[in-house]
Amino acid sequence: QAALTQPSSLSAKVGDTIRITCSGGSSSSDYGWFQQKVPGSAPVTVIYYNNNRPSDIPSRFSGSRSGTTGTLTITGVQAEDEAVYFCGSYEGSSSSGY
Repeated sequence: QAALTQPSSLSAKVGDTIRITCSGGSSSSDYGWFQQKVPGSAPVTVIYYNNNRPSDIPSRFSGSRSGTTGTLTITGVQAEDEAVYFCGSYEGSSSSGY
């Protein structure tokens, strides 16, 4: 599977809306998004299957896919959202992992 590409860094102020893109998948790829606040710690899933949000993740996090690009949107960024965000993709059946 090809490597995925994201922006190297983004800056925002509290209250801004930011969009992080992830490209490099195929037309059949689905995307997930992960948040890592502390280096070396386990990442937290914020979006899975392109646009699904776990119940404990705030509604300001949303995801979408257009063609071969996945996008994570944070609407109304909060200070606690400062983190490393990374994407993963998978293809095929729902039993496939990232």
